[in-house]
Amino acid sequence: MVAFATFAFASDGEMIKAYSVVAAGVGLGLAALGGAIGMGNTAAATISGTARNPGLGGKLMTTMFISLAMIEAQVIYTLVISLIALYANPFLK
Repeated sequence: MVAFATFAFASDGEMIKAYSVVAAGVGLGLAALGGAIGMGNTAAATISGTARNPGLGGKLMTTMFISLAMIEAQVIYTLVISLIALYANPFLK
């Protein structure tokens, strides 16, 4: 966050670019935090379910990998939106 803020306030006076950099940093940070919490909960539930019923371990792992991919997709969507805000900012035109 601090690294993004230094780039934001070291710009050539265009506040929209500065705020876009700060928003991208905050957005990516929150998306990564939410994704990490979701992935941790998913892994914990899968381990708990496998410990309770080892026969379902394969099905639980398959379901876990699908849900981890969906969680990670949300973080990647945030990355794409942040890159659009940084490099093809629609507010500057």
